[in-house]
Amino acid sequence: MRLSGFDIDHFLRHHWQKAPLLIRNPWGDWHNPLEPDELAGLACDENVESRLVIGADAARKMENGPFPESRFGKLGTGPWTLLVQAVDHHVPDIADLIEPFRFVPDWRIDDVMVSYATDGGGVGSHYDQYDVFLVQGLGRRRWRVGPRCDAQTPLLPHTDLRLIADFEAADEWVLEPGDILYVPPGFAHDGVAVGDDCMTYSVGFRAPSRAELVEGWSEHQAERMAEDDRYADPDLVQQAQPGEITPAALDRLHGLVTDALSDRAAFARWFGEYNSLPKYDSDWRPEQPVGAQAVAAQLAQGVPLVRNPAARFAFIRQGDGALVLFADGQSFDCAGDTAVLAEQLCAGRSVTVDHPASEAVLTLIAALIDQGSLAFDDEDD
Repeated sequence: MRLSGFDIDHFLRHHWQKAPLLIRNPWGDWHNPLEPDELAGLACDENVESRLVIGADAARKMENGPFPESRFGKLGTGPWTLLVQAVDHHVPDIADLIEPFRFVPDWRIDDVMVSYATDGGGVGSHYDQYDVFLVQGLGRRRWRVGPRCDAQTPLLPHTDLRLIADFEAADEWVLEPGDILYVPPGFAHDGVAVGDDCMTYSVGFRAPSRAELVEGWSEHQAERMAEDDRYADPDLVQQAQPGEITPAALDRLHGLVTDALSDRAAFARWFGEYNSLPKYDSDWRPEQPVGAQAVAAQLAQGVPLVRNPAARFAFIRQGDGALVLFADGQSFDCAGDTAVLAEQLCAGRSVTVDHPASEAVLTLIAALIDQGSLAFDDEDD
C-alpha cells in the first residue's frame, strides 16, 4: 500500500512538525477497511479502550467503554462520536494503514484510533501533543485547523475534554473518503461529521516528553545503585561559615548525579526497553514454554512467524554487524544470523526463517514466542 504522488522528502522538509497538509485521495482505489458495526463490536470488548462523546460544543459529555450492545440503540438522533483505540491490534486491514507512513521510524508509531460519528458529531476543538494523519474512511468530515497552541492556550472548563476556549480557524477543508489531513503537534483542529456514517482513521505518533525521559531514566539508574554509594568528602577542611554549601561540595554533589546519568550505552539499552513496552495487553504467550526442538520442527515445515499486532519491535546497532533487539520491554543481544533475523522481524509483520537454523536463532525465536511477541502462523493449529 503506497501513497501515489506523495513526495516524502518534500513532506519531511516542509510539513513534518511544521505545518498541516491536506492530501487529496492518494490511494487511487480507496476501500473503507472496517464496517461501523465491527467498530461498535470492538467497543463492547473489555480489553479494548473506547469512548463515546455525546452532544456538541461545550455541552459534550464523555463516557468510557466497554459498552453494552444496547447502548448504541439508545443514543438517539443527536450528534455523537465513538472512538476506539489501537484498532490496528485487532484488525489486520487497519494495521496495513500504518505501512505508507513508515517513513517515520517505527519507534515513533503509537496506534491507529478509529472514530465513527453521526451528523454534527466530533470531539470539539483541541490540540494534541503528537503528529497525526487523519484518513477519511467513510462519509465526509469538515476539518478546521487553527494556530499552534501551548500550555498557555485558554481552555473551556470541562471534566473530560481539553476544549480550546477561543478557537479561530486558519484553514478549512471537507475530507472525502481516501483524503488525508496531516496535523503536527500543538496545532488546534476541529473535525465535524457532515452527514451520518462518518469514519476517520487516526494514525498517531508518539514523542516522549523530557519529563518522562528524565523520570524514567533516573528511576532506572537509582534502582541499580548500592546503598553505600554516597557523598564523601575525605579532603574536608574547616570553612569560615558553617552554614555555607560551598562550590566544592556542590561540584561533588552535582557530579554524583550527572555521572550516574551520563552513561550513553546504558541509556540506549534502557530507552529501547522502555520505548518497546506494549501499550495494551494482547497475550500471545503459550501455555507451556516452547523449546528449540519444537521451533526447529515448525521451521522445517516452512511455517512463517508472525508478530503479535500489539508487540513493539526495534533495534539499535552496536557495530561490527551486532545489534540489540528490543521487543515488548525486553532486550536481546544479536550478532551474525540472529542480527539478520532481528532486522527481518523489525522490517515486517511476517517472516519465514530458512531451515536448518542455528541454535542461537532457535533460542531467540523461542524466547520471543514465550513472551508473546511472536507466534507461528500455523493455520491448522
